[in-house]
Amino acid sequence: MLKLAKGYKVTDLTGIEEGFEIRDNYLLANVDADKQSDVIEHFICIQEEPLFFILEIPTNQKIELELGDGIINDLHKDVYYIDGCSQEFAMSIFSQYKEILINDGMIKFGFASHITGDEILVNNYGEVIIFSKHISSYADFYEEHNIAKVGKLKTAWDNISYEKPGESDKYILDGKCCYDLVEDLKEFNIYFGERREDI
Repeated sequence: MLKLAKGYKVTDLTGIEEGFEIRDNYLLANVDADKQSDVIEHFICIQEEPLFFILEIPTNQKIELELGDGIINDLHKDVYYIDGCSQEFAMSIFSQYKEILINDGMIKFGFASHITGDEILVNNYGEVIIFSKHISSYADFYEEHNIAKVGKLKTAWDNISYEKPGESDKYILDGKCCYDLVEDLKEFNIYFGERREDI
């Protein structure tokens, strides 16, 4: 059974195991919470510099109310970036903040190469997605993490329903949550990129 990070709960994880599936231009994987750090660091180490960091957090309630003229009709997410990272700098950011990045159920995050466009994104409920124009080059990426290729990957989303819900919650570390993370990362020149509808 897949081990979820601390910010996630799923009523029914029957049949949800580690594994990966190669699709057209991306690789979809279920990765145990305690392996996600090694997977991210592995990805960073094989990328062409410079890299950039991606952070997606829910738009706060005050702004949502302003967008909807006092009524929250649609939910949005705010996307932030740190550009021009060396591998060493990207590893430093991840090492310093990985506890909250991995365990906070409200955020998504990742790293990508400015040169190749290859990207890794840690999604909800243990999903990790690698995007690449040459996705076949990642066919053996998960071998050293003992995560096997499967024909059809079943993710936690396949088991989530009205009757069997999933929960994603903020993870508080030393009194700080994902919104404080943006403030902390300002010293590394994080900037607001865009606001998207959260589909």
